[in-house]
Formats: sequence, structure tokens, C-alpha cells
Amino acid sequence: MNICVVALGKIGLPLAVQFASKGHRVIGADVNEKLVELVNAGTEPFPGEHDLDVNLKQAVDAGLLTATTDTAAAVAKSEAVVVVVPLFVDAEGVPDFGWMDAATKAIAQGLRPGTLVSYETTLPVGTTRTRWAPMLAEGSGLRAGEDFHLVFSPERVLTGRVFADLRRYPKLVGGIDEASTARGVKFYEQVLDFDERTDLPQPNGVWDLGTAEASELAKLAETTYRDVNIGLANQFARFADAHGIDVKKVIEACNSQPYSHIHQPGIAVGGHCIPIYPRMYLWNDPAATVVRSAREANAAMPEYAVDLLAAAYGDLTGVNVLVLGAAYRGGVKETAFSGVFPTVEALKARGAVPYVSDPMYTAEELAGLGLNPHRGEKVTAAVLQADHAEYRALTPADLPDVTVLVDGRRTTDPEAWKGVRRVVIGG
Repeated sequence: MNICVVALGKIGLPLAVQFASKGHRVIGADVNEKLVELVNAGTEPFPGEHDLDVNLKQAVDAGLLTATTDTAAAVAKSEAVVVVVPLFVDAEGVPDFGWMDAATKAIAQGLRPGTLVSYETTLPVGTTRTRWAPMLAEGSGLRAGEDFHLVFSPERVLTGRVFADLRRYPKLVGGIDEASTARGVKFYEQVLDFDERTDLPQPNGVWDLGTAEASELAKLAETTYRDVNIGLANQFARFADAHGIDVKKVIEACNSQPYSHIHQPGIAVGGHCIPIYPRMYLWNDPAATVVRSAREANAAMPEYAVDLLAAAYGDLTGVNVLVLGAAYRGGVKETAFSGVFPTVEALKARGAVPYVSDPMYTAEELAGLGLNPHRGEKVTAAVLQADHAEYRALTPADLPDVTVLVDGRRTTDPEAWKGVRRVVIGG
């Protein structure tokens, strides 16, 4: 089978490599010329994705994966098109379809009868049927559901472990009609591998959700659930702080029976998914007060962490404070909606002088993100923002002048920090 993957980012490129590993011929289309050059050379364009470097080189060397900037030409050579172009929303949750509209119009130019088009980018419910179907039809002169098949099949993977997650989690598919759904199910059965799981209501593999709308909602619902759960955990943590209770022990106790699955509280919720998709759901369902409250609770946590620092340290005016971690989560070189930005702003509002360090970023890269890189300046307080593995071994000897550490992820070893005021959220 000839397959086109549109957008070779941190999800799209591993997907293209996965499809090629099953013996299919894959053309990756991307507007970034430098990225296309790297892919064609078999060189991993970004770090942090397990096994991508080896698997990419194998696919390119085998002649099964190539890349191009000409999306229409790539689509014209393909029987299936998988779209992984980013979609952004603003602070009010309004989607910006600009990049996806441009990609869809380019796809339409190369679309041939009989082609399957699958959108994997998370979308508001109804977008596949009401936006993409007419746009593809208008640009190609073909009829959606008659001349070409159209489905939505959400990404359910985390960067850093895409290949493992593709095997572990069922692939959800829903189309604009029964024929499209059936074609989508058959396609994904041909390009993916699945681990055997016995904890699912039906066998692991490709799951037919019936409609594109059901598949779109499934993605928004599962991600919004996580945000709401974390918001609840953060509310519990703040109450625990006010009453001298260790919320970690409470959560462990609650989760010891099967009806409770409380997540962990923390300084921030970042990344491309959890902070974004609840807003997208709210755009569909503005009456969802539970979702709105959880999003507000989570967005307030960086400032709360700085409040904890001020309560333990005192006046922060003029104090040099080191923020440990620019990434939105440990082990991933990505700052999308990272808690580092609101944490730095909250420190500045308190009059502090914030510096930032991260084992995955150079000082120049941090400066390029608008952050003030730590270059050895004396700091007397610190806030741990990302749970990098390197921070597990962090000790006061590494930060000899620090008198207060707010560990926003409970990453550091409490035994190692005896003698220094170490504060955790939900303490």
C-alpha cells in the first residue's frame, strides 16, 4: 500500500516509520524543508523519541520512507492519507484551523477516487463531517463518502513512547458513513501491531466507534477526564496544605480500592494535550461547568507554588530564584504550555529574579524561549517544575546557597534534603 502522512512532527514521523515497518511505501509531507532533508537522510530530526533514530534509518535505507514538501503530489501517489497537522486554540478555546485548512486544501488537490483520508489531529466534535468533508470535496471535485472515504482516528500516544503506545492502546476509528469506517478499520489493521491485553471490554486492536463524531468525542473525553481528575487532586492538595495533611498518603489510601483512581497533584499541567483539549471540549459544550472549573484550578497551580515559596522563604523581592525544568514534563524536550512560563511570571510578580535551567536545554535555547538561563548566578531559593530523572539525585550540595526548595513534582529525595526547607504541594 502507498501511504501519505501529512506533517512529520513528533507524532507524524513515528507514525510514518511505523507504517513503513509493516512493508508499506510511505511518503511524508511537511512544509519544513530542513526536516524533509533530515528525514530523507535517515537522520532523526528531534531527540527524545525512543527507537525513532534506529527505526527511521531502517525505513529510509529500505526505500520504504521518503519525504517531500509537495503534499498534493504525495497524496496523488497514495491510497491512504493520514493527517497529523497541529491545531491550536486560544485562551478562550477557539480553534485556529489555519494550518489544517491549508493542508486539507493541498490534500484535495491530489485526492484521487478510492482514497482513504484519516484525520488524527484532535478536533472539536463535528469537524470531520462539517469542515473537512466539504473542503476536500470542493477542492477535488469528488464526493465524500462516495468517491473517497473519510474517517477520524485520534492519536492516543505520548511523545517519547509513541511506538509502545501504538501497540498498547486500541485504535479508535469512526467515519462519515459505514463504508468509510470499514475502510478505516481495515487500513489500521494493516499498519499497526497490538499487544495482547486482557483488561479491555473487547480484544485489543482497531475499534469501530461507528461515527466520526463518536471518535472525536472519545479523544476529547479521555483527555478532559485527565484534566478534571488532576484538578480534583490539586484541590485536595491545597486543602491538605491548609490542614497539615499529607495528600500523597491520602491518595494512595483512596486508590487502594478499585473505585478510586485519583491522579497526582502538581505545579502545572502542560503539553499539547491536557491543557488544550478541555478548552476544545468547552468550545463544543460551554455549559460544562465541571470541565471549566478544573481547567481554572490547574491553571492556578504555578502561582500557588510560588505562594508556597513565599510563605516558606519570606519576601521574594530581589531574590534570585532558580526554576528547575523548562520542559512541560520530565524526559521530553518540549515546552508547549509548560508550567515554566506562568511560574516565571508569578515569581516576577512577587519581585523575584527568576533563572531557569534544564538538563535537556542549552542556555542559548532557554534564552530563545524568552527565559533567563542560569549561568552560575547565586540563587537562594528554587522551584522544581519538571520531573526530570536527573532531579531525583539532586541534593543541597548541587545548590549550596538554596535555603528553600519547592518541589512541585515530589521528585527530589526528602532524606537528601534534610536540613533545607523542602516544600511539596499537598504536604
